[in-house]
Amino acid sequence: MAEILMDHVSKIYPGGANAVSDLNLDIGDGEFIVLVGPSGCGKTTALRMVAGLESISDGTISIGDRVVNTVPPKERDIAMLFQNYALYPHMTVFDNMAFGLKLRKLSKDEIGRRVNEAAKILGLDEFLERKPKALSGGQRQRVAMGRAIVREPKAFLMDEPLSNLDAKLRVQMRSEIARIQHDLRVTTIYVTHDQVEAMTMGDRVAVIRKGVLQQVDSPQFLYDHPNNLFVAGFIGSPAMNLVEATLARSNGSMTIEFGGYRLAVPDEVMSGRPDLKGFEGKSVIVGIRPEDIEDAALVSDAPADHRIRSSVFLREALGADVLIHFMIKAPAVVTEDTKELASDVGHEALEAAAAANELEFLARLNPRTDAAQGQAIELVVDVHRLHFFDPETGAGIYGGDREPAASASS
Repeated sequence: MAEILMDHVSKIYPGGANAVSDLNLDIGDGEFIVLVGPSGCGKTTALRMVAGLESISDGTISIGDRVVNTVPPKERDIAMLFQNYALYPHMTVFDNMAFGLKLRKLSKDEIGRRVNEAAKILGLDEFLERKPKALSGGQRQRVAMGRAIVREPKAFLMDEPLSNLDAKLRVQMRSEIARIQHDLRVTTIYVTHDQVEAMTMGDRVAVIRKGVLQQVDSPQFLYDHPNNLFVAGFIGSPAMNLVEATLARSNGSMTIEFGGYRLAVPDEVMSGRPDLKGFEGKSVIVGIRPEDIEDAALVSDAPADHRIRSSVFLREALGADVLIHFMIKAPAVVTEDTKELASDVGHEALEAAAAANELEFLARLNPRTDAAQGQAIELVVDVHRLHFFDPETGAGIYGGDREPAASASS
């Protein structure tokens, strides 16, 4: 096992394309860190630079106490796991897992010990004599993991290893990988574009956008204290609702006003975000997570300044909860961050929504709700969990003592 340090690492391709910019990451010995971001953000390039499969343009990469900038991949003592299992079809599971050890000329007894131990960890004991074509997708992925485990490397590097699996198997395998990594305590860098995968697996999560590290923290801290609009909109499913509002004082208390609504901003929210005082009388971007909105019919005694009213234009029953889509009379938030977050629908659609002065909100409600499509609904917002961002910079508004999660190495 070993610490991995990326110190001011950059990658610039011929022609000037900047894939990774000034990346600083200190990954602790035995830590599981996830690199997450949209397709093309540079996360795989960063992983490949650690592996030695991509040269670096600037900075240093260290594995353990050794700078590896010019060390060939095979001498870095790392094991990689890709979305393509790359198993040898003519070999048994045992031989696939043992192949790299045979190349290293380990003894037959040592090879047998390592393969059998890995097979036990992975639940592959009864499949060692089978060939890959006789295995399921999940079993093949376990064999690929076993091939990495038997090498007993200093670090695992995993590049979207679950992307070829169906949804149910992905859920099962991500818990398996997290369990195995926890048991082995091998330093692991895991790349994914799936933020749910990132949140459920990593000790820490590093969010990357256009080659630039946006934030690295524990999953819960990222969720509760996003550094900026991009992190706020990327982390969380469904995504955070964002609306531009005015922070104003009413009857001695702070409120936010948008779309004809006035919601209270509790004193403890203001005291927890001292920089928010500087925005009194000004515009702020307010974030409200769908899970922080509830059907007023299921909440007792919520004050009027915690409530909003609208009508349901779409209801999605998910079993454990119900997603409600409703509109408010406010323009969509259009920034470079939100344009990228809305890339699936295109920034033109976002700008059209802003021009129409109608903004779609989502609420994740208790399944006992009677909210029905086409009907009016009153909703209660948990105003203690509001998020605030500077409309000019997109930065989260905090101030004071906001302690991020410590790295595993600290």
